[in-house]
Amino acid sequence: MQSESSFQPLGPSSADAAGEQTPPRRVGFLGSLARWFSSGEPVAGEPSGSEMQIDWLRCLPFFALHVACFAVIWTGVSWVAVGLAAALYVVRMFLITGFYHRYFSHRTFRTSRWFQFVAAFAGCTAGQRGPLWWAAHHRHHHTHSDDELDRHSPRRHGFLYSHLGWFLTRQNFATDSRLVRDWLRFPELRYLDRYDWIPFALLGAAVWWLGALAARHKPELGTDGPQLFVWFLISTIVLYHVTYTINSLAHSWGTKRFETADDSRNNALLALLTLGEGWHNNHHYYPASVRQGFLWWEVDVSYYVLKVLSWLRLVKDLRPVPSRVRDEARRAPGSTRQKGGPR
Repeated sequence: MQSESSFQPLGPSSADAAGEQTPPRRVGFLGSLARWFSSGEPVAGEPSGSEMQIDWLRCLPFFALHVACFAVIWTGVSWVAVGLAAALYVVRMFLITGFYHRYFSHRTFRTSRWFQFVAAFAGCTAGQRGPLWWAAHHRHHHTHSDDELDRHSPRRHGFLYSHLGWFLTRQNFATDSRLVRDWLRFPELRYLDRYDWIPFALLGAAVWWLGALAARHKPELGTDGPQLFVWFLISTIVLYHVTYTINSLAHSWGTKRFETADDSRNNALLALLTLGEGWHNNHHYYPASVRQGFLWWEVDVSYYVLKVLSWLRLVKDLRPVPSRVRDEARRAPGSTRQKGGPR
């Protein structure tokens, strides 16, 4: 069966959108430095063979976040800090899976413009670039999954590059606006995409302030601003690498229920860690559904939360798994229900 697409790229054909762009001016030292603050500049033309090279200067903040986590040696740990880190992980993972992926990339449900902006702004607090950049790259991935044009295929580029190397390169810095023309009519989304670091920085400042308040008014909690901030960074780094496993591990480790043209796999452990994204073979077989756990026992927390939001009328028109696709999933080898469970 050929997967049904949940988005329609406008303008050039998909092949053209994935091909070479007209190269603007080349980026130098100052250009890489400026990209710490604005991702609005187009990707620059590079000499032949360098498009997969890491732009080390631009990526210094990313590496600095990893190094900063070692400050936990001095700030210590408390149950408050660990609890906050866990809560920030879960909430921001949902924003990535529920909105960056299922809404902005695949449009599997609808919402109002104001809530769309709230979700996009909150999604930026995950530190995984802006919603348009994220959606454009993910749409490209579905068009070219595991073929020679896929930008983060473990089969094509190896595990480490598919996990994190690809987004550190000059080639993959820019948002390919041709793949997200349906979102370009919203200036607030374009602004967030350009200055995606602002919500992340605001959250970090708020966490530090919360810790400072706790140290002053509730010293018995055993926390302070620096401690909460470091655990916010730890939460962010864990969130990064668990999210990245869907590009790397979910294309190399797990079961393949459906015959797709790519290497996508279903993995129950990754599904738990990513709130439902680990049912990746399901998703690649039918990406138009808001639900990625096709069978009742396939836990998909992001879908459950979206369902609750629909009851609250914050989102609507959730696109279900068609009955024919669900029936195919039931008939697939290894998909029998657990004894005593509902159909």
